[in-house]
Amino acid sequence: MKLCKRDIRENKSEWLSKGYMLPEFDMEAVGRATHDAPEWIHFGAGNIFRAFIASTVQRLLNEGRLQKGLIVAEGYDYEIIDRAYRPFDDLCLSVTLKAEGSIEKMIVASVTESLKVDPADGDYARIREIFASPSLKMASFTITEKGYNIKSADGAVFPAIEKDFAAGPDGAESYIGKIAALLYARYQAGALPVSLVSMDNCSHNGSRLFDAVTAFAAEWVRRGLVDAGFASYVNDRAKVGFPWTMIDKITPRPDAKVIEMVRKDGFTDTDAVKTAKGTFVAPFVNAEETQYLVIEDWFPNGRVEIGGAYGVMYADRETVDKVERMKVCTCLNPLHTALAVYGCLLGYTLISEEMKDPQLKKMVEIIGYREGLPVVVDPGVLDPREFIDTVVKVRIPNVFMPDTPQRIATDTSQKLAIRFGETIKAYQKRPDLSVSDLKIIPLVFAGWLRYVMGVDDNGQPFTPSDDPMLAQIQGALAGIRLGDAGPFGEKLHPVLSNERIFGVDLYAAGLGELTENYFAQLVAGPGAVRRTLQKYLA
Repeated sequence: MKLCKRDIRENKSEWLSKGYMLPEFDMEAVGRATHDAPEWIHFGAGNIFRAFIASTVQRLLNEGRLQKGLIVAEGYDYEIIDRAYRPFDDLCLSVTLKAEGSIEKMIVASVTESLKVDPADGDYARIREIFASPSLKMASFTITEKGYNIKSADGAVFPAIEKDFAAGPDGAESYIGKIAALLYARYQAGALPVSLVSMDNCSHNGSRLFDAVTAFAAEWVRRGLVDAGFASYVNDRAKVGFPWTMIDKITPRPDAKVIEMVRKDGFTDTDAVKTAKGTFVAPFVNAEETQYLVIEDWFPNGRVEIGGAYGVMYADRETVDKVERMKVCTCLNPLHTALAVYGCLLGYTLISEEMKDPQLKKMVEIIGYREGLPVVVDPGVLDPREFIDTVVKVRIPNVFMPDTPQRIATDTSQKLAIRFGETIKAYQKRPDLSVSDLKIIPLVFAGWLRYVMGVDDNGQPFTPSDDPMLAQIQGALAGIRLGDAGPFGEKLHPVLSNERIFGVDLYAAGLGELTENYFAQLVAGPGAVRRTLQKYLA
């Protein structure tokens, strides 16, 4: 059983007998229709795209609710296209890991083209052609939260961005620079309407994309590198939409257990590889069953009708904001970050296993129900308490989910301000609540600093996950060793007072000294992490 269109056609009965869901639409016809009049191009060819977005479009194509597929473009790691898409006719095996232990296997054929956003590659001309097409309704993105950053933590424009500002659209090389250049191509084609839709897991993602793109437009206009009307076009709500979205689906790296199961079926294309840029890719993806995508209804050229099924819904901005804050700031992401930090320190390699740990289970329950839930506004379309119930009782403990604390710990410095800082700010604004009641969120902050030291609770070194601020934070903690007694205020103060990291100055919020105290307990020696958790989460 080879992952290619020919094998699916010629050996259809074998695929079906092994329980694989196959495309029920004419792949060639859909491919031609999409190529000739594309409606949707997606940037970011990773797992969340294939497991959620492409899989949802696949189901809608099967049902006849859509007649066109997706075009995917990768602008960071071109090896993904070369190693996980084109050798397999752009097909993918999507494996859904259900909580009760069963799996669902579906061959996804909704992707009709895979392209590289590389100005030096012939694909780039095709992408420009797509952006010049009047039929294009949406360009969506899953390029990670840091993909929208054009400035460093101190507010300075990154050198690569400054280079693009000076080069103009024809010389843009950064990811956002290339997106701005493609949007300029659409402007040149007649100021055609379109929506740029961030589907990344970050707060007010549409505004972050808007800020980055408009910065390029303004600079290029100011420097006389583009038509003066480009900036007005980008800022015209009737021409270019930047909807907010909330996305939620756990899509871990390809898992060995899943590989073994599909190999027993006779499925041969199971090799997972690591690209030169560190991306883990495979011809298949595995993900949980639960999924949500709430999209602000802002589509100047009309929308692709994907709402109303499979967890996807269109809503107004206020509703999207409430759902996103519920999930990102309270009901899921903070719980994952807490488990990631302490899981690495305690030697866990599976998030699901951590929920068997009484202290860690109690930690996330307190963060979710006691400290977070009081400041959550009910969005109406999803119930916050039920959402947390599902997360704590079903999703995270799912033994079939091979997600790791090491993966989730990636880029933690970029997540703390949203995942916890917004809760602190909400407490500050509420006269009926006191920031001093937040006891476990500061314990997560202290745990993160302890994690950054790269020494586990047994005193053994480990390598922290990638993080753009890792070297900086490790430098601030330089000289602190396991077993030191402190005080550590002089070293910790510059970090804990950094609003860019935590969303607030923790000292001004009244949580700085408490975080220092927790940290001192966590570094007291081998076993100190466990003892500290037992002390506060008994």
